[in-house]
Amino acid sequence: MKISYNWLKTFINTDKNQDEISTILTAIGLEVESLEKVQAIPGGLEGLVIGYVKECEQHPNADRLRITKVDVGSAENLQIVCGAPNVAIGQKVVVATVGCDVHPTDGEPFKINKSKIRGEVSEGMICAEDEIGLGKGHNGIMVLPEDAPIGIFAKNYFKLNDDFVFEIGLTPNRADAASHFGVARDLAAYLKTEIIKPKVEDFKIDNYNLKIEVEVLDEDAAPRYSGITISGITVQDSPKWLKEKLAVIGLRPINNIVDVTNFVLHDLGQPLHAFDADEIVGGKVMVKKCAEGTKFKTLDEVERTLTADDLMICDSEKPMCIAGVFGGVASGVKQSTKNIFLESAYFNAVSVRKTAKRFGLKTDASFRFERGTDPEITVYALKRAALLIQEVAGGEISSDIFDHYPNPVAAFDVELTFDHVQKLIGKAIPKEEITSIIKALGIVVINETESQLSLKVPTYKVDVTRPVDVIEEVLRIYGYDNIEIPQKVNASLNVSPKPDKETIQNTIADLLTANGFYEILSNSLTKSSYSKDLDSAVKILNPLSSDLDVMRQSMLYSGLEAVAYNQNRRTADVKFYEFGKTYQTENGKYKESNHLSVFMSGKADSEQWNQAGKGINFYHLKASVDAILKRLNIEKLQSDVVENEDFSYGISYKRGAKILASFGAVAPKELKKADVSKPVFYADIDWDMLLMLIKNNKISYQEVSKFPAVRRDLSILLDSNVRFEDLKRIALKTEKNLLKEVNVFDVYQGDKLPEGKKSYALSFILQDEEKTLTDAQIDEMMKKLIANFGKEVGAEIR
Repeated sequence: MKISYNWLKTFINTDKNQDEISTILTAIGLEVESLEKVQAIPGGLEGLVIGYVKECEQHPNADRLRITKVDVGSAENLQIVCGAPNVAIGQKVVVATVGCDVHPTDGEPFKINKSKIRGEVSEGMICAEDEIGLGKGHNGIMVLPEDAPIGIFAKNYFKLNDDFVFEIGLTPNRADAASHFGVARDLAAYLKTEIIKPKVEDFKIDNYNLKIEVEVLDEDAAPRYSGITISGITVQDSPKWLKEKLAVIGLRPINNIVDVTNFVLHDLGQPLHAFDADEIVGGKVMVKKCAEGTKFKTLDEVERTLTADDLMICDSEKPMCIAGVFGGVASGVKQSTKNIFLESAYFNAVSVRKTAKRFGLKTDASFRFERGTDPEITVYALKRAALLIQEVAGGEISSDIFDHYPNPVAAFDVELTFDHVQKLIGKAIPKEEITSIIKALGIVVINETESQLSLKVPTYKVDVTRPVDVIEEVLRIYGYDNIEIPQKVNASLNVSPKPDKETIQNTIADLLTANGFYEILSNSLTKSSYSKDLDSAVKILNPLSSDLDVMRQSMLYSGLEAVAYNQNRRTADVKFYEFGKTYQTENGKYKESNHLSVFMSGKADSEQWNQAGKGINFYHLKASVDAILKRLNIEKLQSDVVENEDFSYGISYKRGAKILASFGAVAPKELKKADVSKPVFYADIDWDMLLMLIKNNKISYQEVSKFPAVRRDLSILLDSNVRFEDLKRIALKTEKNLLKEVNVFDVYQGDKLPEGKKSYALSFILQDEEKTLTDAQIDEMMKKLIANFGKEVGAEIR
């Protein structure tokens, strides 16, 4: 939210400069994210002065040029070549001197240099208004009144005041500060000064020539609705002061009527809307909800389909405006508008929020209505706007103020004890100061005793409903920095359960990062089209968009979106990991599961002059998964072919019937869903199960064996459907004590083998912890292995 320093000072008398105000605002809970100097017009007319044309002669080498001598208050007159048809002796003009930068209304800035034009020296430029950003006129140079002082800086003559704009990171609970008046109210409380509220005493009804009947049919969605008519206005450009007020906070001036409504919104925080009264069919405004499927074209020329839950401002035939969100193209103020109906309302925050999200519309009005406006300010804002409209557009107020407010919003009653304040803040603040701050913030003290205060919190403070909220208000104005740090802090020991999941997560994160992986953090909200079982998906009741309408059921797609993002930006070689949660419903209950996902795509190694880049394959991913499990000492897992449609092929690691990890190549149809164009290898590790396995791990010290290990190799012929995992299982079952490792180091399938057969070359590591193995023992074990391989899978020795 942008707040103008000069605008702010119209509400409060202070000699604090912009830097001091910035510090104060941040200290009282209105964090200033940036402070920017803003010039009334680009360049601020720096280097431009007021001059007097003392001589003006025909250029000897150009019919359309004149050679002038201009007095700018310096020791010598400037010779300036000018092409304007209206330049003449005796004029007061604006002169851009050599070295200054000129910022035209249209086009890029340029520097004024001393030059020769058709052979004659020119030491500056006599300016037209569009050449220096003061307007759009280019019929000739600007001719100033005779009393314009010679040599004065143009910025001082035109009374251009630099401004400073605070960018405030307004938190959602601070709806009361969503305006210059609201921010000034907090400043006034901090500085212990009075707030200057704009006067509306001059408001009066001129006649009753324009009556608009108003009917509020939905009082829940529109608890208060106020309006008035103004006739005989002239729609035109706004005056300079109003344009500058809006421009400095980044708003584009439109016309004097719309500009006034925008001004009051940012001035007081109350959204307004002006309707062309002559476009209101039947002379009647109806606040209601339209039928499901009603079509409505908004000011941006987009036709939208309404639902039965959208509150609309209608005439007797059609909708004219989405209440609190956006106006309609038909009833808006146009250049030809002569009469208006001005609306000032208090709409239900939830109703506006849902409608704005449904249509994807975010406006300055909806921003405030969604957070909660002040129901007590509607009529005051209406009077303020009506007076401003009369000032800038003429016209007469032509009706009584219509004000439908059947059920006034009550102020919050809060009982606050001084002991509670001191206990929560941690400092004994004088009671008088507590009471003073509370009153300065506009909170009414109904009754005061020695121990407590009975308060009525005004309706504009929508987030202050409890004693603790009032204490927070007191603390931020008193100052967090004024609370001393105690000499002693009492704390209780917190014994974390073992194993410590954060430590384990950091250990694996360090491992993967050290091996070239980058950690990613994805949104847990995703699109429902990714869900395999939409019935078990956790759906969002009020989604931000159709792409964020369910909680993710798998870690796959958020990772694939990150891969696609990088691949689309020519970063095809990626290695990612993510710790996250998946969500689903089971038997009507919500279930969260923790996972570690790993993604690899592209090349494993970068290209070098002496080697080509090697593409990532399944075994690169398997090595990473095995490294994770080995680092955590998780052993004795069974492997099986993955049975998951997310994968084209892969492996699952299991402990009993439970799957700990599934990994492999992502299926093409899944890649297509996320617009991924290249192969991706993906691992999903059940982090909850992994932590449980670690918890049950029994680690004991074992002395390194003094006796050597022995390796024996075996080449066998077997059916092509037999897996290495089957052979490993048979081997470990055959010899449980002495056999330490089983590996495959060669696989062959080809025309030299019978059809349906393959050859495995296996290595076996044998070791006795107590003594050296003899050849007879080793031979006996190998015979058993060969026999069991033949018996269980039909293997033959080659």
